[in-house]
Amino acid sequence: MTRVALIDDHESVRLGLEAACARGGSEIVVFSGSTVTAYLDWRTYSRSEPADVVVLDLTLGDGTTVTENVQHLTSQGSSVIIHSVADRPAAVREALAAGADGVVSKASPIGDVIAAIRTVARGEPLNNVEWASAVEGDRAFADAQLSAREREVLRLYAAGLPLKVVADRLGVAYSTAKENITRVRVKYVEVGRPAPTKVDLLRRAMEDGILAQATEGGAGDG
Repeated sequence: MTRVALIDDHESVRLGLEAACARGGSEIVVFSGSTVTAYLDWRTYSRSEPADVVVLDLTLGDGTTVTENVQHLTSQGSSVIIHSVADRPAAVREALAAGADGVVSKASPIGDVIAAIRTVARGEPLNNVEWASAVEGDRAFADAQLSAREREVLRLYAAGLPLKVVADRLGVAYSTAKENITRVRVKYVEVGRPAPTKVDLLRRAMEDGILAQATEGGAGDG
């Protein structure tokens, strides 16, 4: 059973998600409230474990920033899904940089939100067009300036292929493919978008349009 927290200052949104979670049978809503502070207070007073997944509104009415909200939640071990209209690319990018797993549009069917919760609860990367297109439309999003070969190595590797298979498919030495991935990671660090794990590389590849669709196996590291 996935333990879910809902943080949104619109009660109607929370009530709809609570009902959907109850119908799904695989999720239990352990907290529903309007601020991250209220959630943290609930955890302190109830001595409850952190929620497995927190569905968080991008902008709350208490003056907090998306960065501090996401970081408060992820530091306690929860995965975070931003529930937003996804029309503010700078804020979406800020949420992703702070550690959110992705964004689900409030215009999406409620079943998509439940599916996203289940995806993240399984430890799989969340791939949806809302946040990818929002980031893509943000001209301030730093381009890592990858070469054509680096983009191709990243595309195959992030899609889930072992690095040796990537090298064989491209007809290059394993050491060459490994050097390409190392350079890719360095370039992303240089533009403030670090990608230390394979899941991070998958996110970067999707953000930059290098990999349009996540595939099974892309979440592993190696």
